[in-house]
Amino acid sequence: MRTDPMDGGNGEGRTGIRFREVWRTALPVGVAAAAALFAGGSVDLVHRHQREANKKHDAEAAAADTTPAGPRAVVGVTRTGTALTVRDARTGAALGLPVAAPDGRRFHRVAGDGDAYVVASYGARKVTFQRLKLAAGGRPESLTEIPAATIPGVSTAWSDLAVSADGDRIAYVTYKGARARVDVVSARTGARKTWTTRYSARVSSLSWAGDTLAFVWNPVRRARGTYTEVRHEFRTLDTSGAAGDLKASKAVTALPKGTTSAVVTRDGKSVVAGVVSHSVASVQAYSAATGAPTRTVWKQRLSGRITGLDAGEKGRLLIAGSDGRLYAEGAGTLPGTDLADAAW
Repeated sequence: MRTDPMDGGNGEGRTGIRFREVWRTALPVGVAAAAALFAGGSVDLVHRHQREANKKHDAEAAAADTTPAGPRAVVGVTRTGTALTVRDARTGAALGLPVAAPDGRRFHRVAGDGDAYVVASYGARKVTFQRLKLAAGGRPESLTEIPAATIPGVSTAWSDLAVSADGDRIAYVTYKGARARVDVVSARTGARKTWTTRYSARVSSLSWAGDTLAFVWNPVRRARGTYTEVRHEFRTLDTSGAAGDLKASKAVTALPKGTTSAVVTRDGKSVVAGVVSHSVASVQAYSAATGAPTRTVWKQRLSGRITGLDAGEKGRLLIAGSDGRLYAEGAGTLPGTDLADAAW
């Protein structure tokens, strides 16, 4: 805390007054003036030392603060899939003009990869990927194709996307009916691994920690033409192993009722999941090793459900709510009714 300079000034000023009264009664005026100058100089010296000490303290406190700042921009996919929009994470203001989808394609999902954003687009039963880079001020700078990364299959409203921290491995979920297929493709080489399942289930909330791909496993039951999710289980898959069946993945923890979104932290030590109770959204951390709850990471007023949870490359979280808003940890609340997906 910065010391008020007036506090030090009062004490030193009284001392200076006592000095002047004594010297004025005992010495000529010239000597008294010199003494007063000395006293005033002493006060200035004390104040200067205080200011320097305060500056040093502030600098040390700033250096000791390791809380990561959230990303500045949020990138969203419009509900029509025809464009990307970039918004200031604190004010919600548009940063630059919307970015149009490639001819004959629609954007479906977006994920951050540290230095940029990877966007999935769909058309002609094929998923391709583009990389969006932002300028220093947050405005869109370029959208370029990732030619090596292509996945055959049908992208749907259930599809999901995650990009590894190094920006190379892209994980994407396509569907045949209600049966999911998870592909991991290299952005550099195009090498691809595929995991499938014979069960009807939604695979959502993809996230990476090293070679580990994490997801929420949601078995579904069909009734009257609609699918109902039966339960929500957080699982991890070692992508360095052999491709094949998703049953090779490992169950970490069953999620609380109503919790559909959870992601693994970059270090792989924790799982964070969002749950809403009494109009308050809580992001709860669990041990990735035992599945035991460890702490509450963040609470946020929310009228509705959590429909998405995204972890930015600086560790801050972005909540998508069924109320049509985005809640950025440490930043602001943004409009999101026009967005199908968002990342920061």
